[in-house]
Amino acid sequence: MRKFGLTIAALLLMGTAVLSAGDARSRVFPLSKTKFAVATGTGEKIVDLTGQDYIVVSLREKGADGLAYAVDRDGTVWWAAVISSGAKGHETPSGIFTIFRKERFYMSKAHPDPRGINNMDFSLWFTPQGHAIHMGNDAAMSHGCIHVGKKGANTMFSWAKKGHTKVVVTREHYLPFVYYDLRKSGYKEHSGTPGYIKAYLKTMKPITPASN
Repeated sequence: MRKFGLTIAALLLMGTAVLSAGDARSRVFPLSKTKFAVATGTGEKIVDLTGQDYIVVSLREKGADGLAYAVDRDGTVWWAAVISSGAKGHETPSGIFTIFRKERFYMSKAHPDPRGINNMDFSLWFTPQGHAIHMGNDAAMSHGCIHVGKKGANTMFSWAKKGHTKVVVTREHYLPFVYYDLRKSGYKEHSGTPGYIKAYLKTMKPITPASN
């Protein structure tokens, strides 16, 4: 198990191998911490990521968490970060993907910063269409990428392995399955917790580890 500290207390409380059709119409349903049902127009597939390193992105959309979670191969959620995702008309594709490219410093070719400043540093690409997890404004919706603050982006970039680490993108809540992991790592709600997370925590029913 990795010995990195979770930033949940500060944030909450505060290859191209594609295992599904990666688009906004497909659905990925968490069944447990490690198992996911992937539903597309052609059917459903159960994917079990037990024993693998992966990042779960629960999109910044109604019905989801607005958070990304790094899960180690021993099943421990060791990092989580607030994210933003694709705006309406630029929705982030859902599915289960493999990181196939990493770039520490990068400027978007499709949406370059007019100031000439890199706007996609710490990029982890997970679709050939250009979708990546990268450092960005986690309070502003994107053109489809996953924006993460500097600390979260740096941490996940250092940990993720090209060709190995999976990215699960879901439009559903994942927090109930990992809530007790986060509490064990020191999770507490405080004044810096985003309002949408506070609202969800009031109604959320966490799933106990025994049934997770």
